[in-house]
Amino acid sequence: MSTWIGTGRSEVGLVRSSNQDAYLLLDRLGLWAVADGMGGHVGGDVAAQTAITSIKAHALKAADVFRTEQPDAPSAFLADLIQHAHEAILERARLDSSLKGMGTTIVLLFIRPQPTPIAHVAHLGDSRAYLFRAGVLTPLTRDHTLIEKYLERGILTPKTARTHPERHVLTQALGVSSSVRPSFSSCPLERNDLLLLCSDGLTKMLDDEQIRDICSKTHGDPIQTCDSLITASLGCGGTDNVTVLVIGHV
Repeated sequence: MSTWIGTGRSEVGLVRSSNQDAYLLLDRLGLWAVADGMGGHVGGDVAAQTAITSIKAHALKAADVFRTEQPDAPSAFLADLIQHAHEAILERARLDSSLKGMGTTIVLLFIRPQPTPIAHVAHLGDSRAYLFRAGVLTPLTRDHTLIEKYLERGILTPKTARTHPERHVLTQALGVSSSVRPSFSSCPLERNDLLLLCSDGLTKMLDDEQIRDICSKTHGDPIQTCDSLITASLGCGGTDNVTVLVIGHV
């Protein structure tokens, strides 16, 4: 049976005074997540931690189902986890008016190991998932941002988008609207693949080419890859909290 193990690390960075990122490593269920509380909103750290706590609790409730039978279709399972997290954030804000308007991104990875391992990803916001295979880095998510919409319409080029003043304005997140519409993707996995989840504290500092080069230099070692990406991000300025999860086959 294929086993996929994750390693994670989160740093406050060199500018921020608190860390509004949170992450989940649930190797035995094949589930991993990164949440990035919205920096301009009160309670971003509360929103991120509430999302991760909710996802973990509801995933663990399903543990017996995972062991004894096939769970629901992966996209439905991930959508259910996201919906519970969204409702938990809204309820927390309802009970504490000082937290009104808090929100967080979320990116979830679920690996079904049999009969062929398949990675299933769901996300809201600009925390990302990547697949690294044989020297090639492939994005598995597209940011829910105004800039991404501008790029789709040809209003901006990738070069101008990197410095645009609205580049971090989200169009979707947990907790900030009455409903959520996560995006989903999936891909079959191979034995030597690495999967990467990250907050935008990484992708603000490093572009995809730099991330790919670091993954190549660490020769598929998840711990070394995770540490090297964090170190490089901090070395480039560390202007935001940065969280990285790297999942590999053992």
